[in-house]
Amino acid sequence: MHMAKLLVVDDEADLEVLIRQKFRKKIRENTYSFLFARDGNEALTLLKEHADIDVILTDINMPGMDGLTLLTKLPEANPVIKAVMVSAYGDMDNIRTAMNRGAFDFVFKPVNFDDLDKTIEKTLQHVTQLKSTLQAIKENNILKMYVDENVLNFMTHQEFEKSLLDNETVEASVLFIDICGFTAITENVGADSVVKMLNNLFDVIVKEIINHQGHIDKFMGDAVMAVFRGDYHMDRAIEAALAVRDRIAEMETVELGDAAFKPEVSIGINSGEMISGNIGSASLRRLDYTVIGDTVNVAQRLQGVAKAGQILVAAHVYEQARQSFSLQGIGDVQLKNKAKPVAVYEVLA
Repeated sequence: MHMAKLLVVDDEADLEVLIRQKFRKKIRENTYSFLFARDGNEALTLLKEHADIDVILTDINMPGMDGLTLLTKLPEANPVIKAVMVSAYGDMDNIRTAMNRGAFDFVFKPVNFDDLDKTIEKTLQHVTQLKSTLQAIKENNILKMYVDENVLNFMTHQEFEKSLLDNETVEASVLFIDICGFTAITENVGADSVVKMLNNLFDVIVKEIINHQGHIDKFMGDAVMAVFRGDYHMDRAIEAALAVRDRIAEMETVELGDAAFKPEVSIGINSGEMISGNIGSASLRRLDYTVIGDTVNVAQRLQGVAKAGQILVAAHVYEQARQSFSLQGIGDVQLKNKAKPVAVYEVLA
């Protein structure tokens, strides 16, 4: 079995002691091997010396190079490596910046080491899949028979490897959450108030998604897209949706000048096969690690037809979820780009 090598980047010496204590069994069994750095600069030096590092666990706030800056250096240092942020700075700005810079996950301090262990296992599984895919591509000599030599020479070796990384078909659940009526508020309220309120709402939503082991895929205006993978991903997505709806419903009406805003959300959930990979423009160096496909499209369209306070799912999700959740049919709905109406169900509790 391959021993996983992890790099911990944190200026707190106590964390190194805790990690050696909490993971002593896996260290003793040669399951995990740990390296430690005090900031991003030390981390980059170690990455040059140890090409076999699989995962980085990094703090955000450190003297020297901070964790968010380190994230921007990782694609060049090691295009396969994945970073998990381990920080007490769990505010929306840091979470959004980290996700936009390619962080794979986020663990809050004080650290729950059981949660950290599960997060490490999940991240290592993803890195292993990437390495296997890359190795298969390297060994596939048939590729050379069908790709023009000039094309192969045009792409540098590293660019070629990077362009083929991070693409896989996965079984997962995707969740779209929209803050209802927010667009109308923005027309009559100052920008500072709008941004502050939106970030407060996102903060509530993000915490529930992370609590249910979901991954924030992206923020789209006043909407959030989240992906759930692994065991019971559909159940966790539905539980997260219910928790978000409840937390938002508990929030009081906000008075903004002459306008009053009572936060509500509409939610669409779908589950199934989707493509996960780096999507965007390589020429602009703007790539988002995201999921695409019909499963994702249907989830977004279900959210689009959901009313305030509604959580909508398709029929196949209903069939799998009805033993664990209370749902009711609301009839057939015509969704964009679907030739036939789709049977839609609402999650009640």
